[in-house]
Amino acid sequence: MTPARRIAFEILGAVDRGGFAADLLDERIVRLDARDAGLVTQIVFGVLRRRAQLDYLITQAASRPVSKMDSSVVRALRMGVFQLRFLSKIPPHAAVGESVDLVKMAGKQSAAGFANAVLRRLPELPAEWPSDEVRYSLPEWLWARWRKNLGGAAAALAAEAALHEPETWLRTAAGETLAGDSLERPLPEGARVMDVGSQSIVPLLQLQAGQRFLDLCAAPGNKTLQAMETPVQVVACDSSASRLKAFMAQCPRVQLDAEKALPFGRVFDRILVDAPCSGTGTLARNPEIRWRLAPEEITRQAERQIRILRNALACLRPGGRLVYSTCSLEPEENKEVVNRVAAARVQRVVQRLPGRDPGDGFFAAVLVQPE
Repeated sequence: MTPARRIAFEILGAVDRGGFAADLLDERIVRLDARDAGLVTQIVFGVLRRRAQLDYLITQAASRPVSKMDSSVVRALRMGVFQLRFLSKIPPHAAVGESVDLVKMAGKQSAAGFANAVLRRLPELPAEWPSDEVRYSLPEWLWARWRKNLGGAAAALAAEAALHEPETWLRTAAGETLAGDSLERPLPEGARVMDVGSQSIVPLLQLQAGQRFLDLCAAPGNKTLQAMETPVQVVACDSSASRLKAFMAQCPRVQLDAEKALPFGRVFDRILVDAPCSGTGTLARNPEIRWRLAPEEITRQAERQIRILRNALACLRPGGRLVYSTCSLEPEENKEVVNRVAAARVQRVVQRLPGRDPGDGFFAAVLVQPE
């Protein structure tokens, strides 16, 4: 069995147990050659993005739903189906044979013949999927919510974008935004990967040299580094000691819980609240979110965000400027949070939508403190 498929199988199992695909890939593919690393990444993200489509095809071939199958067998079948129907350069015998071997490796030898039969009688991709939920590989509740809140056309754009590998974007040391996939190697010195949607947030602060700037939910530090392209006096905060220890930017750092009163006075000219959120604007990059998120989590995040925003505003000087942002598409986490906390202070609102705008989905509101 090739290391790539075994590692992909193990990573998908770890995701099922609550891990995050991007973090697991960073840990596991570092010692692989470029070809194997690329295959692992394609399989892991592809299976997670297209899970509903893969399960539909499996059910058509197996004549029973995946919910009635052993989880490790389903995982191997999903990998095989993805390679057979969505990767054009994989020999069918390799996709089938190694998927069957994965079933055996998982200790399910009795299901090896079943897996082989399912993959060999797999139907072609249908001209039309049976439902939009399968077509866009989204849970029914999330697709219904997007259609209601975004409108049908915008929801379809966001859902379609979430099925595909996102474009790589870079931020250079000189403050330039570059499409990473179009660059020749080696990359420019000092360049770092940073989504173009994420890069759109800091300019809304209109930073000026010498200002006191608070980055309240700062880790891992990409936006802090972007802010420091302007010579401001930065304080970066996060609740996680380990994330602050690995922080990208060299600046004063404070570990704190932003849901509680902050240990600062009303001293900051500029504040960024890039709030923890459901992340539904990043489904292409973090595809496991779609299968892990529950509606009540959106409500829970909104209550946290309200507390964080109120605490942040208490530290903003008169005439100061605060940007509240999330990578969520859900109104409860965005405009409703801002309206509940400080509707009268909103100067500008920006909404970036995957499929319509480059990069991840983002919401941002600019709030100004009265003089």
